[in-house]
Amino acid sequence: MNVIESGLGELTQPLDIDEFRRWNREKSRVLVDKLMTEEEAVSRFVYDGCYLGTELYGTVRCPMTLVREVVRQGKKDLRLAGQGVTELDLLLAAGLVKTLDITYIGLEVFGTSRALRQAVESGQVEKVVEWSNGGITWRFKAASMGVPFIPVRSMLGTDTLRYSSAKVVECPFTGQKVCLIPALVLDVGLIHVHQADRYGNARIEGISGFAFEMSRASKRLIISAEEIVDTEEIRRYPDRTIIPYYLVDAVVHAPFGSHPGEMVYLYERDEEQLRGWVEASQTVEGTQAYLHKYVYGVADHEQYMDVVGRDRLASLKAAVEGR
Repeated sequence: MNVIESGLGELTQPLDIDEFRRWNREKSRVLVDKLMTEEEAVSRFVYDGCYLGTELYGTVRCPMTLVREVVRQGKKDLRLAGQGVTELDLLLAAGLVKTLDITYIGLEVFGTSRALRQAVESGQVEKVVEWSNGGITWRFKAASMGVPFIPVRSMLGTDTLRYSSAKVVECPFTGQKVCLIPALVLDVGLIHVHQADRYGNARIEGISGFAFEMSRASKRLIISAEEIVDTEEIRRYPDRTIIPYYLVDAVVHAPFGSHPGEMVYLYERDEEQLRGWVEASQTVEGTQAYLHKYVYGVADHEQYMDVVGRDRLASLKAAVEGR
């Protein structure tokens, strides 16, 4: 195909789609109990320099339990892909991110991300490659399909395309301009779900975001779940299983695992704590104090919930139940 234009960004990870297909073929399909603590899951599967991805966006269904553990263990030089708020902010504020495939990192009604600005302007983040929200999802989709790219008409004529690593080509059938979005294969994906069994079969209520695509584009996948359910319950409604067990490497039980973000049908987001993070992240001292209180100063998710306050968490749940 005739390449008309190439984005200025580099691929964060060299693409070898055949190697990824081989990886998936060799991944075990045996039903194995994968239930473990967040400490064990992160220690076993996340490593310095890995290409890490988080899923969803805004403050919805954030994998906060897992991200706090990544920060607690100090996994450094991470290459990061995703779109979100607090989970990406924490990784950036802790100085753990070296390369960023960015779509959106904002604090919604609270404004832009101070942690992102500081990390990029200081040179801590050495490379930033831009994508649209759809673009990053299509990258995961291409990987899940086992193809090296997906052709789309999105991003054409934009600066987002200019600072991405996409290419514009002439369609061999029509002669029209088409944007080619390259596949994205993660070393490790982190996804928070509503329910899972101990083998990794997972359900998501409400909007599923790009969990389907990202789970199938990850070499290793760690899921945290609000509730661990019996496998017989999963088998009763197989159509509700968004992520099948054979994609999953670790299952972590994490009630309120999205806090201070929200979980649709279960609890609201914690506006007060989100506001507290926005204020704290304006200074280095404030950032470190926040991280010490909610990450470094607690041993695990159970202690985190104690620090936040069980009554406070219950009130966020009651607000949803009362509607």
